[in-house]
Amino acid sequence: MSAVGTVGVIGGGAWGTALASVAARAGRPVRLWARDVKTVEDINRHHENRMRLPGVALDAGIVATRSLEETCAADVLILAVPAQAVRGVAQEMAGVLPAGRPVVIAAKGIERGTEAFMSDVVAEALPQAVPAVLSGPSFADDVAHGLPTAVTLACADEAVGRTLVEAIGYSAFRPYRSSDLTGVQVGGAVKNVLAIACGVVVGKALGASAHAALVARGFAELTRFGRALGARPETLSGLSGLGDLVLTATSPQSRNYSFGVSLGRGDTVDTILGGRKAVTEGVWTAPAVVDRAAKLDVEMPICAAVAAVVAGRASVDTAIEALLSRPFREEH
Repeated sequence: MSAVGTVGVIGGGAWGTALASVAARAGRPVRLWARDVKTVEDINRHHENRMRLPGVALDAGIVATRSLEETCAADVLILAVPAQAVRGVAQEMAGVLPAGRPVVIAAKGIERGTEAFMSDVVAEALPQAVPAVLSGPSFADDVAHGLPTAVTLACADEAVGRTLVEAIGYSAFRPYRSSDLTGVQVGGAVKNVLAIACGVVVGKALGASAHAALVARGFAELTRFGRALGARPETLSGLSGLGDLVLTATSPQSRNYSFGVSLGRGDTVDTILGGRKAVTEGVWTAPAVVDRAAKLDVEMPICAAVAAVVAGRASVDTAIEALLSRPFREEH
């Protein structure tokens, strides 16, 4: 593809706004689509997304709009809506996105019901797009403030991938190229489920040793699942796999980790989630991961425990007891 002039960002949440800032710092004019009228007005009038990223000054080159057609006219699109909303938004884009446009998927998760990765969802709902996936250890607040961040950008077309890296990369935001879309998406999805489990360990005050063990055994599950799907080992042990797991499973900035901490302290699922189910991705991804793993005959006891707890089939204490009662075995 030719050099990128403009970047369109679909999604006015914290992550979409942070990625719009990245593209602007890389020197691209940015059009950001959001449904919410107040978000659009705040960005255009005050150069700030006061609902989602308060206190972060936005580049004047970021123009917000409620027009999908206007946004989809950009040379590159970044799709930054929650994973469970990707299909619906992609279907809306289908009527206005020109053929051959790269769409960088920045959502992390597996679709509830279909067990599909986001690239498969986009391929079905938006067949004219050239899909790419952006994932890795990155919190929206860090990225928006220009703190150093390294991520993986995967695209099957290597020439397009190189162009995308140049389009959004700059000194503090460093995308590393890959063609392994499956591996990048496995890491981004499964780490959210494992982060809930790690949060439970902290909430139950089970100690740092238990936390470290869970991260290691969780990574083993992630790796088994990824290899069964054809992911490359180096992808799973890289930024979008191990790197993202370490970040998400250890920081209170992670919604999934914080959700797990609250579970461990005795709060109920409904009380914790309130009105934010769409952005606690691990809650929806857990059953999808477990169901797909069963079809692949891949054992994922930690993810299965999380799925049982969030579905109300097991208490936190029962799930922990079941994990601690498993037979001893060789580490590999």
